[in-house]
Amino acid sequence: MLSYRHSFHAGNFADLLKHIVLTEILEHLIKKDKPFDYIDTHAGAGLYDLQSEHAEKLGEYSNGIAKLKPQDWPSLARYFAAIDACNPNDQLRFYPGSPLIANYFMRPQDKATLYELHPTDFNLLSKNTRTNRRIKVLNQDSLTGLLSLLPPTSRRALILMDPSYEMKSDYDQVFKIIKNAHKKFATGTYALWYPVVERHRIRKLEKLFINSGIRNIQRFELGLEADSAEHGMTSSGMIVINPPWTLFQQMQTLLPKLASTLDAGKGAFSRCDLLVPE
Repeated sequence: MLSYRHSFHAGNFADLLKHIVLTEILEHLIKKDKPFDYIDTHAGAGLYDLQSEHAEKLGEYSNGIAKLKPQDWPSLARYFAAIDACNPNDQLRFYPGSPLIANYFMRPQDKATLYELHPTDFNLLSKNTRTNRRIKVLNQDSLTGLLSLLPPTSRRALILMDPSYEMKSDYDQVFKIIKNAHKKFATGTYALWYPVVERHRIRKLEKLFINSGIRNIQRFELGLEADSAEHGMTSSGMIVINPPWTLFQQMQTLLPKLASTLDAGKGAFSRCDLLVPE
């Protein structure tokens, strides 16, 4: 299925969680001069116009990135710098997806592989990353192609996976892919985004990881309201394997403040969990 377009949701609360975690990991990777690989399995278009018809239709960014004032978040300075790099007029018009956030942090020795199946978004992604020759954009299924890239020659990598979960089988499939990838490349950092639409699916996913034999797994979640039987995403989370040693403490500080800032009176919340210790 290729009906999902992230342009309707860019800059929303789920993007804040995903991209803050992404930024924290990238900041950690560039502390060493050694090169790293960035692999994005569902890259999207890379850059989103918040004044476009798609973004304005749902207006989700208004209770997301538009709520944050950079001066109130000094610990997120590099995250806002990556956003500013896409907005030369010092106004929030464009929001970068994960590929352009990664591009902001990449150095001459680093490289990226981006997968995107949707033909329109693939063309946009190719255009939005064309100035960086260290980025390869592929219009093919990442969940089968990922294993061929591992282990990378750099032996340092961040693999970001954020499928649309249009198909319920995606939950089981991403777990299987990560488990197989980890067998080939156990020292890589894996970051999996998930939506909370039906909590029982997330509980099942958590159990799969807990019982997988994989060590050092953390989970971070940000929600706008409590779980509901109604249609729609109420919260989202990130499962991170081999996270930077600083990540958990940073998210413990950041997430409650984010929940408070985004709370619209429906009980916004956050949580940080250690699913499996080192």
